[in-house]
Amino acid sequence: MPRHPDWPHRLAAAITAARTTPFSWSRHDCPTFAFDARRALTGEDAAALWRGQYSSYRGGLRLMRGLGWPTLAATGDALLGAPLAAPLLAQRGDIVLSADGRGFGVCVGAHAVGMAPEGLITLPLTTCTRAWRV
Repeated sequence: MPRHPDWPHRLAAAITAARTTPFSWSRHDCPTFAFDARRALTGEDAAALWRGQYSSYRGGLRLMRGLGWPTLAATGDALLGAPLAAPLLAQRGDIVLSADGRGFGVCVGAHAVGMAPEGLITLPLTTCTRAWRV
């Protein structure tokens, strides 16, 4: 799905909003944040599949498994297609998977941002293990 012409502004707005929105399982957590950022860029809402459907990390994994995706990497592959050959090929706005495979984030250049219980976090892109083009 193509990005909106003003996607850089939309990405910045999504990240700014995430900084002030409290963490909430299945409403504002790592996959919901990443896929809501994608929705801002493209208009497609893949997070509608799980928004409001679980209340813990384990509950989220159970839900994803019930949808046929045994891991977050499999979830990314199912919703975004084949991953990039290497995470370092990610560009601003692309979705990435953290080193431990437990969290989605969004590439913002040499770093990625993601939602964690403590709020929006930043991690080096070099620590990401998978990336998908948005």
